[in-house]
Amino acid sequence: MASLICSLQDHGDDVNCCALSDRFLASCSEDKSVRVYSCADFSELRFSPLRTHMYGVHCCCFSSCGRFLASCSTDARTIIWSTRTGAAVAELEHPARAAVRVCAFSPDARFVLSGSSDGTVTIWDVTSKKMQRCVKVSEGTVLTCCFSPCAQMLMTGSSAGDLQLWTLSFSSLWTQREAYNLGVNCSCFCPHFSIGKTTALILLSSLPGGAVGSAVASQQEGCWFESRLGQMAFLTVMFRLASGGQDSRLRIWIISQHATAGCEMSMLFSLSAQSAPVLACAFSFDGQLLVSGSVDKTVAVYDANRGELLHSLTQHSRYVTACAFSPCGLMFASGSMDKTVNIWRIGDAEASETLKTSAQGRKSQGYSRTLVCDWSEEDVCEWLGDEGFEALVDTFRAHDIDGPELITLNTETLSSEFNIESVGLRGRVLRKIKDLRSSLTDTDCPDEFICPITRELMKEPVIAADGYSYEREAIESWINTPNRSSPMTNLPLQTTILTLNRSLKMAIQRWKSSQ
Repeated sequence: MASLICSLQDHGDDVNCCALSDRFLASCSEDKSVRVYSCADFSELRFSPLRTHMYGVHCCCFSSCGRFLASCSTDARTIIWSTRTGAAVAELEHPARAAVRVCAFSPDARFVLSGSSDGTVTIWDVTSKKMQRCVKVSEGTVLTCCFSPCAQMLMTGSSAGDLQLWTLSFSSLWTQREAYNLGVNCSCFCPHFSIGKTTALILLSSLPGGAVGSAVASQQEGCWFESRLGQMAFLTVMFRLASGGQDSRLRIWIISQHATAGCEMSMLFSLSAQSAPVLACAFSFDGQLLVSGSVDKTVAVYDANRGELLHSLTQHSRYVTACAFSPCGLMFASGSMDKTVNIWRIGDAEASETLKTSAQGRKSQGYSRTLVCDWSEEDVCEWLGDEGFEALVDTFRAHDIDGPELITLNTETLSSEFNIESVGLRGRVLRKIKDLRSSLTDTDCPDEFICPITRELMKEPVIAADGYSYEREAIESWINTPNRSSPMTNLPLQTTILTLNRSLKMAIQRWKSSQ
């Protein structure tokens, strides 16, 4: 049984990715923000949302210890955040300023991996904040990359359709040609892997074939030799990998690493429960379950050992773009282009109901059903209480602040008229008000009026060589980088000439006047 615990609706645009640690849930969106919640009651943390990225945020992920959160964006940066303070501890810019589409921490949190629109993969050292390697791995956009659970191999997949297995020095271990002939969208390693014969293993620091550098002496950490009467016997280590692509299939692969024979990759299951491209996938912490999200708007839950469909969840109203399992329980999150993040629990109906009650209790349902411009004074006071600003309720009530007045407040008003002296408190209130303004605009604004790069209403729309319209400043900045491919198709732009889209500009102006 899969139960819906909570539905978060704080983003103003498509949700591109979500991630879970043992304590936090993170989600990122085309609205250029990263939001962070407590897993205890799914309340948003005080420093959330994180808004340093200039363009849409494509991916986010937690380090294994939960101390760090990484996010990456079209703005060519991978940012590492502290989950304790929300501060950006590192801003890692792609050397060619190519859009970064995916990022992943190594299991030991020593490295961050990022894949870009120019077909390169970059490894960054988390401690020194320096780039270790940047390697061209594909002619297409790198849409997925992940570390093996032993932290010594990595998998990449791209719009070109190949799955490629590498060492950390980018020596090729295996290439699965045309794993998806229309493109790979997602991949993930199972956290657990198996070793031949026995679990009585001895740790070695250097192994033939560039396999494993270090591990603990247990089956789950994965060493490569066993000791028997003073002799070293070679073992085979087998990993499971899940991947999804444009052909609407979710596949489970077996990767076998032999100390002498190298790597082999073979398909275990090809799952076809979803009828449209698979955009996201994730294994449960114990490797028993596998979830995937699809363009068909469903979330599929499989038995990963038997390849059987257990649940098909249909609560999202648009493409499901993200899936993430908790590292310590049977709870997972799904994100969608419907701007929501749903949190689910598998089994244990009583626990699910308890979590659901706690999560729903964090936000009143009265004002959330209406637009901000229709809020009454009491709706505003209720909103303040739910956002943690109870101390300001009497002040706002004394000034008769309703919805239309709320979204016009600024720093000067809060300081001089409301006598809010704390700079931090003023800043938090203004961020929440800004979110309300964004949600109001995003609800009404037609998609064709939004620039695909900035995800904002266009002022000077121009047509590029790919036939799409962009905000002039945004596409000019894009073209001035070494990466002169189309932001929409990733194909080379045949010319840099831009033509003013007069009809679109007039339509935007008419729409603005009507508002």
